[in-house]
Amino acid sequence: MMMMMMMKMKQRVFLSVTQKHNQINNLCICRLYNSCSDFSLAIRNSNSPRQALHLFIQMQRQSIPVDSFAALFTIKSCSFLHSLSATRHLHAHVLKLGFASHVYVATSLLYSYALTSLVDARSLFDEMSCRNVVTGNTMITAYSKFGQLGSARQVFEEMHTRDVASWSALISTYINLGHWSEGVSTFREMLVNDEQNLQPDQMILVSVLAGCSNLGALGLNLGRSVHGFIVRKNWEWDVECGTVLVQLYVKNGFLQDARKVFDLMKDRNVIAWTVLICGFANNGHGKEALSLFEMMRETGIRPTELTFTGVLSACKHTGGGLLKEGHQYLRMMENIYDLEPTIEHYGCLVDMLGKAGQLIEAYEVIKGMRVEPNIIVYSSFLSACREHKNFRMGEKVINRVLDMLKSGENGGIYSLICDLYVLGGKWDEAERVRKLMMRKRTGSSYIYK
Repeated sequence: MMMMMMMKMKQRVFLSVTQKHNQINNLCICRLYNSCSDFSLAIRNSNSPRQALHLFIQMQRQSIPVDSFAALFTIKSCSFLHSLSATRHLHAHVLKLGFASHVYVATSLLYSYALTSLVDARSLFDEMSCRNVVTGNTMITAYSKFGQLGSARQVFEEMHTRDVASWSALISTYINLGHWSEGVSTFREMLVNDEQNLQPDQMILVSVLAGCSNLGALGLNLGRSVHGFIVRKNWEWDVECGTVLVQLYVKNGFLQDARKVFDLMKDRNVIAWTVLICGFANNGHGKEALSLFEMMRETGIRPTELTFTGVLSACKHTGGGLLKEGHQYLRMMENIYDLEPTIEHYGCLVDMLGKAGQLIEAYEVIKGMRVEPNIIVYSSFLSACREHKNFRMGEKVINRVLDMLKSGENGGIYSLICDLYVLGGKWDEAERVRKLMMRKRTGSSYIYK
Protein backbone atom coordinates (compact mmCIF):
# COMPACT_ATOMS: atom_id res chain seq x y z
CA MET A 1 0.00 0.00 0.00
CA MET A 2 2.76 2.30 1.05
CA MET A 3 4.62 1.40 -2.09
CA MET A 4 1.61 2.24 -4.25
CA MET A 5 1.20 5.62 -2.56
CA MET A 6 4.87 6.40 -3.15
CA MET A 7 4.56 5.45 -6.82
CA LYS A 8 1.47 7.67 -7.28
CA MET A 9 3.27 10.54 -5.59
CA LYS A 10 6.27 10.12 -7.91
CA GLN A 11 3.88 9.99 -10.85
CA ARG A 12 2.20 13.25 -9.75
CA VAL A 13 5.59 14.91 -9.25
CA PHE A 14 6.73 13.67 -12.66
CA LEU A 15 3.54 14.92 -14.32
CA SER A 16 3.84 18.25 -12.51
CA VAL A 17 7.48 18.67 -13.58
CA THR A 18 6.63 17.64 -17.13
CA GLN A 19 3.77 20.12 -17.30
CA LYS A 20 6.01 22.85 -15.90
CA HIS A 21 8.70 21.99 -18.42
CA ASN A 22 6.20 22.10 -21.28
CA GLN A 23 4.88 25.43 -20.05
CA ILE A 24 8.42 26.84 -19.95
CA ASN A 25 9.09 25.48 -23.43
CA ASN A 26 5.90 27.01 -24.78
CA LEU A 27 6.73 30.32 -23.10
CA CYS A 28 10.22 30.32 -24.66
CA ILE A 29 8.79 29.48 -28.08
CA CYS A 30 6.27 32.32 -27.79
CA ARG A 31 9.03 34.70 -26.80
CA LEU A 32 11.17 33.44 -29.66
CA TYR A 33 8.48 34.00 -32.27
CA ASN A 34 7.61 37.35 -30.73
CA SER A 35 11.26 38.33 -31.15
CA CYS A 36 11.20 37.25 -34.80
CA SER A 37 8.05 39.26 -35.39
CA ASP A 38 9.61 42.24 -33.63
CA PHE A 39 12.72 42.01 -35.79
CA SER A 40 10.62 41.79 -38.97
CA LEU A 41 8.71 44.89 -37.97
CA ALA A 42 11.93 46.71 -37.06
CA ILE A 43 13.46 45.85 -40.43
CA ARG A 44 10.34 47.03 -42.21
CA ASN A 45 10.40 50.36 -40.35
CA SER A 46 14.17 50.86 -40.48
CA ASN A 47 15.48 54.32 -41.28
CA SER A 48 17.99 53.17 -43.85
CA PRO A 49 18.92 50.10 -45.91
CA ARG A 50 22.10 49.66 -43.88
CA GLN A 51 20.12 49.59 -40.65
CA ALA A 52 17.81 46.95 -42.13
CA LEU A 53 20.80 44.84 -43.13
CA HIS A 54 22.31 45.26 -39.66
CA LEU A 55 19.09 44.03 -38.00
CA PHE A 56 18.97 41.04 -40.34
CA ILE A 57 22.54 40.12 -39.39
CA GLN A 58 21.70 40.51 -35.67
CA MET A 59 18.87 37.99 -36.05
CA GLN A 60 21.34 35.42 -37.31
CA ARG A 61 23.91 36.17 -34.63
CA GLN A 62 21.30 35.75 -31.91
CA SER A 63 20.04 32.52 -33.52
CA ILE A 64 16.57 33.99 -33.99
CA PRO A 65 14.69 32.15 -36.74
CA VAL A 66 14.31 34.27 -39.88
CA ASP A 67 10.87 34.16 -41.44
CA SER A 68 9.95 35.11 -45.00
CA PHE A 69 8.78 38.56 -43.88
CA ALA A 70 12.17 39.44 -42.40
CA ALA A 71 13.87 38.27 -45.61
CA LEU A 72 11.38 40.16 -47.79
CA PHE A 73 11.68 43.46 -45.91
CA THR A 74 15.47 43.22 -45.87
CA ILE A 75 15.69 42.61 -49.62
CA LYS A 76 13.25 45.44 -50.34
CA SER A 77 15.19 47.87 -48.19
CA CYS A 78 18.61 46.85 -49.48
CA SER A 79 17.52 47.28 -53.11
CA PHE A 80 18.07 51.00 -52.50
CA LEU A 81 21.77 50.33 -51.95
CA HIS A 82 22.18 49.18 -55.57
CA SER A 83 24.79 46.77 -54.25
CA LEU A 84 25.28 43.56 -56.21
CA SER A 85 27.32 41.97 -53.42
CA ALA A 86 24.59 42.67 -50.84
CA THR A 87 21.94 41.23 -53.15
CA ARG A 88 23.97 38.09 -53.75
CA HIS A 89 24.54 37.74 -49.99
CA LEU A 90 20.80 37.93 -49.32
CA HIS A 91 20.09 35.56 -52.19
CA ALA A 92 22.34 32.96 -50.61
CA HIS A 93 20.44 33.27 -47.32
CA VAL A 94 17.10 32.98 -49.13
CA LEU A 95 18.23 29.72 -50.72
CA LYS A 96 19.55 28.42 -47.41
CA LEU A 97 16.31 29.28 -45.58
CA GLY A 98 14.15 27.74 -48.29
CA PHE A 99 12.32 30.95 -49.26
CA ALA A 100 13.25 30.88 -52.97
CA SER A 101 9.76 29.63 -53.85
CA HIS A 102 8.04 32.44 -51.95
CA VAL A 103 6.67 34.64 -54.71
CA TYR A 104 7.10 37.98 -52.93
CA VAL A 105 10.61 37.18 -51.74
CA ALA A 106 11.70 35.97 -55.19
CA THR A 107 10.11 38.97 -56.92
CA SER A 108 11.85 41.43 -54.59
CA LEU A 109 15.13 39.64 -55.13
CA LEU A 110 14.63 39.84 -58.91
CA TYR A 111 13.93 43.57 -58.69
CA SER A 112 17.11 44.11 -56.66
CA TYR A 113 19.17 42.21 -59.25
CA ALA A 114 17.50 44.16 -62.07
CA LEU A 115 19.02 47.34 -60.65
CA THR A 116 22.58 46.01 -60.59
CA SER A 117 23.20 42.97 -62.80
CA LEU A 118 21.25 41.91 -65.88
CA VAL A 119 23.05 38.54 -65.94
CA ASP A 120 22.05 37.70 -62.35
CA ALA A 121 18.51 38.96 -62.93
CA ARG A 122 18.08 36.80 -66.03
CA SER A 123 19.56 33.77 -64.27
CA LEU A 124 17.11 34.12 -61.37
CA PHE A 125 14.22 34.79 -63.74
CA ASP A 126 14.96 31.57 -65.65
CA GLU A 127 15.05 29.57 -62.40
CA MET A 128 11.81 30.99 -61.00
CA SER A 129 8.88 28.61 -60.79
CA CYS A 130 6.60 31.39 -59.60
CA ARG A 131 6.77 33.77 -62.54
CA ASN A 132 3.93 36.23 -62.78
CA VAL A 133 3.08 39.53 -64.44
CA VAL A 134 5.19 41.45 -61.91
CA THR A 135 8.33 39.40 -62.58
CA GLY A 136 7.78 39.81 -66.33
CA ASN A 137 7.42 43.57 -65.95
CA THR A 138 10.57 43.65 -63.83
CA MET A 139 12.59 41.89 -66.52
CA ILE A 140 11.27 44.22 -69.24
CA THR A 141 12.39 47.18 -67.14
CA ALA A 142 15.78 45.54 -66.51
CA TYR A 143 16.38 45.01 -70.22
CA SER A 144 15.32 48.61 -70.85
CA LYS A 145 17.84 49.85 -68.27
CA PHE A 146 20.63 47.96 -70.02
CA GLY A 147 19.50 48.97 -73.53
CA GLN A 148 18.42 45.52 -74.75
CA LEU A 149 15.23 46.28 -76.63
CA GLY A 150 14.90 42.92 -78.42
CA SER A 151 15.10 40.93 -75.20
CA ALA A 152 12.57 43.23 -73.53
CA ARG A 153 10.13 42.61 -76.38
CA GLN A 154 10.75 38.86 -76.19
CA VAL A 155 9.88 38.75 -72.48
CA PHE A 156 6.74 40.77 -73.22
CA GLU A 157 5.66 38.36 -75.98
CA GLU A 158 6.24 35.33 -73.75
CA MET A 159 4.05 36.66 -70.93
CA HIS A 160 0.74 34.82 -70.64
CA THR A 161 -0.88 37.70 -68.81
CA ARG A 162 -0.18 41.41 -69.23
CA ASP A 163 -1.43 44.39 -67.31
CA VAL A 164 -1.20 48.13 -67.91
CA ALA A 165 2.24 48.16 -66.28
CA SER A 166 3.46 45.56 -68.83
CA TRP A 167 2.49 47.76 -71.77
CA SER A 168 3.84 50.81 -69.98
CA ALA A 169 7.22 49.13 -69.40
CA LEU A 170 7.54 48.12 -73.07
CA ILE A 171 6.39 51.49 -74.44
CA SER A 172 8.80 53.28 -72.09
CA THR A 173 11.60 51.00 -73.31
CA TYR A 174 10.99 52.03 -76.92
CA ILE A 175 10.76 55.72 -76.07
CA ASN A 176 13.78 55.79 -73.72
CA LEU A 177 15.94 54.08 -76.35
CA GLY A 178 14.89 56.52 -79.07
CA HIS A 179 12.54 54.20 -81.00
CA TRP A 180 9.67 56.69 -80.95
CA SER A 181 7.67 55.30 -83.87
CA GLU A 182 7.76 51.77 -82.43
CA GLY A 183 6.72 53.11 -79.02
CA VAL A 184 3.72 54.91 -80.49
CA SER A 185 2.83 51.83 -82.58
CA THR A 186 2.94 49.66 -79.44
CA PHE A 187 0.54 52.08 -77.78
CA ARG A 188 -1.87 51.68 -80.71
CA GLU A 189 -1.41 47.91 -80.47
CA MET A 190 -2.44 48.04 -76.83
CA LEU A 191 -5.63 49.95 -77.63
CA VAL A 192 -6.64 47.81 -80.60
CA ASN A 193 -5.44 44.26 -79.97
CA ASP A 194 -5.39 43.69 -76.24
CA GLU A 195 -8.18 41.31 -75.22
CA GLN A 196 -8.36 42.63 -71.68
CA ASN A 197 -9.57 46.03 -72.90
CA LEU A 198 -6.96 47.76 -70.77
CA GLN A 199 -7.18 51.52 -70.42
CA PRO A 200 -3.97 53.58 -70.45
CA ASP A 201 -2.93 55.38 -67.30
CA GLN A 202 -1.04 58.65 -67.03
CA MET A 203 2.32 56.88 -66.84
CA ILE A 204 1.79 55.36 -70.29
CA LEU A 205 0.56 58.66 -71.68
CA VAL A 206 3.69 60.44 -70.45
CA SER A 207 5.84 57.99 -72.46
CA VAL A 208 3.58 58.23 -75.52
CA LEU A 209 3.58 62.05 -75.49
CA ALA A 210 7.38 62.05 -75.12
CA GLY A 211 7.56 59.94 -78.26
CA CYS A 212 5.04 62.13 -80.09
CA SER A 213 7.17 65.22 -79.48
CA ASN A 214 9.88 63.66 -81.68
CA LEU A 215 7.62 62.65 -84.59
CA GLY A 216 6.71 65.98 -86.13
CA ALA A 217 3.21 66.45 -87.58
CA LEU A 218 2.29 62.78 -87.10
CA GLY A 219 3.21 62.96 -83.44
CA LEU A 220 1.32 66.22 -83.05
CA ASN A 221 -1.91 64.63 -84.30
CA LEU A 222 -1.61 61.68 -81.94
CA GLY A 223 -0.63 64.03 -79.12
CA ARG A 224 -3.81 66.02 -79.66
CA SER A 225 -5.79 62.76 -79.44
CA VAL A 226 -4.08 61.93 -76.15
CA HIS A 227 -4.86 65.46 -74.96
CA GLY A 228 -8.54 64.87 -75.79
CA PHE A 229 -8.50 61.51 -73.98
CA ILE A 230 -7.19 63.18 -70.80
CA VAL A 231 -9.87 65.88 -71.02
CA ARG A 232 -12.64 63.29 -71.48
CA LYS A 233 -11.36 61.32 -68.49
CA ASN A 234 -11.43 64.56 -66.48
CA TRP A 235 -7.97 63.76 -65.10
CA GLU A 236 -6.01 66.38 -63.23
CA TRP A 237 -2.95 67.61 -65.08
CA ASP A 238 -0.05 66.27 -63.06
CA VAL A 239 3.36 67.80 -63.58
CA GLU A 240 4.86 64.96 -65.67
CA CYS A 241 1.98 64.57 -68.10
CA GLY A 242 1.40 68.30 -68.39
CA THR A 243 5.09 69.02 -69.03
CA VAL A 244 5.49 66.54 -71.90
CA LEU A 245 2.33 67.86 -73.56
CA VAL A 246 3.61 71.43 -73.21
CA GLN A 247 6.87 70.27 -74.78
CA LEU A 248 4.98 68.66 -77.67
CA TYR A 249 3.10 71.87 -78.43
CA VAL A 250 6.08 74.24 -78.17
CA LYS A 251 8.24 72.00 -80.37
CA ASN A 252 5.57 72.26 -83.07
CA GLY A 253 5.08 76.00 -82.60
CA PHE A 254 1.64 75.86 -80.96
CA LEU A 255 2.50 78.22 -78.12
CA GLN A 256 -1.03 79.15 -77.10
CA ASP A 257 -2.00 75.48 -76.75
CA ALA A 258 1.12 74.95 -74.65
CA ARG A 259 0.21 77.90 -72.43
CA LYS A 260 -3.36 76.63 -71.93
CA VAL A 261 -2.12 73.23 -70.77
CA PHE A 262 0.46 74.88 -68.53
CA ASP A 263 -2.19 77.07 -66.89
CA LEU A 264 -4.33 73.98 -66.18
CA MET A 265 -1.52 72.17 -64.36
CA LYS A 266 -2.15 71.89 -60.63
CA ASP A 267 1.56 71.84 -59.78
CA ARG A 268 4.43 73.29 -61.79
CA ASN A 269 8.08 72.56 -61.12
CA VAL A 270 11.18 74.16 -62.59
CA ILE A 271 11.19 71.67 -65.48
CA ALA A 272 7.67 72.69 -66.56
CA TRP A 273 8.55 76.39 -66.37
CA THR A 274 11.81 75.85 -68.25
CA VAL A 275 10.12 73.94 -71.08
CA LEU A 276 7.62 76.76 -71.57
CA ILE A 277 10.25 79.53 -71.31
CA CYS A 278 12.58 77.79 -73.79
CA GLY A 279 9.64 77.08 -76.10
CA PHE A 280 8.62 80.73 -76.31
CA ALA A 281 12.26 81.85 -76.67
CA ASN A 282 13.09 79.39 -79.46
CA ASN A 283 9.95 80.37 -81.37
CA GLY A 284 10.96 84.03 -81.40
CA HIS A 285 8.75 85.26 -78.55
CA GLY A 286 11.54 86.57 -76.36
CA LYS A 287 9.58 89.14 -74.38
CA GLU A 288 6.91 86.58 -73.44
CA ALA A 289 9.66 84.16 -72.39
CA LEU A 290 11.25 86.77 -70.13
CA SER A 291 7.84 87.62 -68.66
CA LEU A 292 7.33 83.93 -67.85
CA PHE A 293 10.75 83.82 -66.20
CA GLU A 294 9.84 86.69 -63.90
CA MET A 295 6.53 84.98 -63.07
CA MET A 296 8.45 81.82 -62.17
CA ARG A 297 10.76 83.77 -59.88
CA GLU A 298 7.77 85.32 -58.12
CA THR A 299 6.47 81.84 -57.27
CA GLY A 300 9.76 81.13 -55.46
CA ILE A 301 10.93 78.40 -57.85
CA ARG A 302 14.70 78.37 -58.26
CA PRO A 303 15.88 78.41 -61.91
CA THR A 304 18.47 75.98 -63.26
CA GLU A 305 21.24 76.37 -65.81
CA LEU A 306 18.84 75.23 -68.53
CA THR A 307 16.32 77.88 -67.47
CA PHE A 308 18.95 80.57 -67.97
CA THR A 309 19.80 79.10 -71.37
CA GLY A 310 16.19 79.80 -72.34
CA VAL A 311 16.33 83.29 -70.80
CA LEU A 312 19.50 84.28 -72.66
CA SER A 313 18.11 82.76 -75.83
CA ALA A 314 15.03 84.96 -75.33
CA CYS A 315 17.28 88.02 -75.05
CA LYS A 316 19.02 86.96 -78.26
CA HIS A 317 15.78 86.45 -80.21
CA THR A 318 14.15 89.69 -79.14
CA GLY A 319 14.23 92.34 -81.85
CA GLY A 320 17.55 94.15 -81.73
CA GLY A 321 18.80 91.86 -78.95
CA LEU A 322 18.55 92.75 -75.29
CA LEU A 323 22.24 93.19 -74.58
CA LYS A 324 21.88 94.98 -71.28
CA GLU A 325 19.35 92.45 -70.01
CA GLY A 326 21.52 89.58 -71.22
CA HIS A 327 24.45 90.79 -69.12
CA GLN A 328 22.12 91.30 -66.16
CA TYR A 329 20.73 87.78 -66.37
CA LEU A 330 24.23 86.30 -66.62
CA ARG A 331 25.23 88.18 -63.46
CA MET A 332 21.99 87.10 -61.77
CA MET A 333 22.81 83.52 -62.60
CA GLU A 334 26.21 83.74 -60.92
CA ASN A 335 25.61 86.16 -58.04
CA ILE A 336 22.05 85.37 -56.94
CA TYR A 337 21.62 81.70 -57.82
CA ASP A 338 25.28 80.62 -57.57
CA LEU A 339 25.17 78.85 -60.94
CA GLU A 340 28.24 78.43 -63.13
CA PRO A 341 27.69 79.67 -66.72
CA THR A 342 28.12 76.98 -69.35
CA ILE A 343 29.23 77.13 -72.97
CA GLU A 344 25.58 77.64 -74.02
CA HIS A 345 25.21 80.76 -71.87
CA TYR A 346 28.42 82.32 -73.15
CA GLY A 347 27.43 81.36 -76.69
CA CYS A 348 24.14 83.27 -76.40
CA LEU A 349 25.98 86.37 -75.16
CA VAL A 350 28.62 86.19 -77.91
CA ASP A 351 25.87 85.79 -80.51
CA MET A 352 23.98 88.81 -79.16
CA LEU A 353 27.07 91.01 -79.10
CA GLY A 354 28.13 89.85 -82.53
CA LYS A 355 24.77 90.59 -84.14
CA ALA A 356 24.83 94.06 -82.55
CA GLY A 357 28.24 94.70 -84.11
CA GLN A 358 30.00 94.84 -80.75
CA LEU A 359 32.79 92.53 -81.91
CA ILE A 360 35.42 93.75 -79.44
CA GLU A 361 33.07 93.02 -76.52
CA ALA A 362 32.21 89.62 -78.02
CA TYR A 363 35.89 88.77 -78.32
CA GLU A 364 36.48 89.81 -74.71
CA VAL A 365 33.67 87.47 -73.60
CA ILE A 366 35.33 84.61 -75.49
CA LYS A 367 38.71 85.34 -73.87
CA GLY A 368 37.14 85.56 -70.41
CA MET A 369 35.10 82.34 -70.61
CA ARG A 370 35.67 79.94 -67.74
CA VAL A 371 35.22 77.02 -70.12
CA GLU A 372 37.04 76.27 -73.35
CA PRO A 373 35.17 77.89 -76.29
CA ASN A 374 33.82 75.37 -78.78
CA ILE A 375 33.43 75.52 -82.54
CA ILE A 376 29.86 76.82 -82.23
CA VAL A 377 30.93 79.90 -80.25
CA TYR A 378 33.77 80.63 -82.68
CA SER A 379 31.47 80.14 -85.67
CA SER A 380 29.00 82.61 -84.25
CA PHE A 381 31.79 85.15 -83.76
CA LEU A 382 33.20 84.62 -87.27
CA SER A 383 29.74 84.96 -88.81
CA ALA A 384 29.34 88.30 -87.04
CA CYS A 385 32.76 89.41 -88.31
CA ARG A 386 31.76 88.58 -91.88
CA GLU A 387 28.37 90.25 -91.49
CA HIS A 388 29.97 93.46 -90.22
CA LYS A 389 32.90 93.18 -92.66
CA ASN A 390 35.55 93.18 -89.96
CA PHE A 391 38.37 90.87 -91.03
CA ARG A 392 40.80 92.10 -88.39
CA MET A 393 38.64 90.82 -85.51
CA GLY A 394 37.93 87.50 -87.24
CA GLU A 395 41.62 86.97 -87.90
CA LYS A 396 42.22 86.79 -84.13
CA VAL A 397 40.53 83.37 -83.89
CA ILE A 398 40.92 81.85 -87.39
CA ASN A 399 44.04 79.78 -86.62
CA ARG A 400 42.47 78.45 -83.42
CA VAL A 401 39.36 77.44 -85.35
CA LEU A 402 41.36 75.68 -88.07
CA ASP A 403 43.17 73.65 -85.39
CA MET A 404 39.82 72.54 -83.95
CA LEU A 405 38.24 71.40 -87.23
CA LYS A 406 38.03 67.66 -87.78
CA SER A 407 38.40 65.74 -90.99
CA GLY A 408 35.34 65.76 -93.22
CA GLU A 409 33.35 68.04 -90.91
CA ASN A 410 32.28 71.69 -90.75
CA GLY A 411 32.63 72.51 -94.43
CA GLY A 412 30.55 75.62 -93.81
CA ILE A 413 33.18 77.01 -91.43
CA TYR A 414 35.90 76.57 -94.05
CA SER A 415 33.74 78.59 -96.44
CA LEU A 416 33.21 81.21 -93.75
CA ILE A 417 36.96 81.56 -93.20
CA CYS A 418 37.56 81.74 -96.98
CA ASP A 419 35.05 84.59 -97.18
CA LEU A 420 36.82 86.44 -94.38
CA TYR A 421 40.23 86.07 -96.07
CA VAL A 422 38.74 87.36 -99.32
CA LEU A 423 37.22 90.23 -97.35
CA GLY A 424 40.68 91.05 -96.00
CA GLY A 425 42.25 90.77 -99.45
CA LYS A 426 44.32 87.72 -98.51
CA TRP A 427 43.64 85.64 -101.62
CA ASP A 428 46.50 83.20 -101.06
CA GLU A 429 45.23 82.35 -97.61
CA ALA A 430 41.73 81.92 -98.97
CA GLU A 431 42.99 79.47 -101.60
CA ARG A 432 45.00 77.58 -98.96
CA VAL A 433 41.92 77.13 -96.79
CA ARG A 434 39.86 76.09 -99.82
CA LYS A 435 42.36 73.38 -100.70
CA LEU A 436 42.57 72.31 -97.06
CA MET A 437 38.81 71.93 -97.07
CA MET A 438 38.94 69.78 -100.22
CA ARG A 439 41.66 67.57 -98.76
CA LYS A 440 39.77 66.99 -95.52
CA ARG A 441 36.57 66.20 -97.40
CA THR A 442 38.14 63.53 -99.62
CA GLY A 443 40.87 62.22 -97.29
CA SER A 444 44.63 62.52 -97.16
CA SER A 445 45.06 60.61 -100.44
CA TYR A 446 43.50 63.48 -102.42
CA ILE A 447 46.03 64.89 -104.92
CA TYR A 448 45.58 68.43 -106.07
CA LYS A 449 47.56 70.69 -108.35
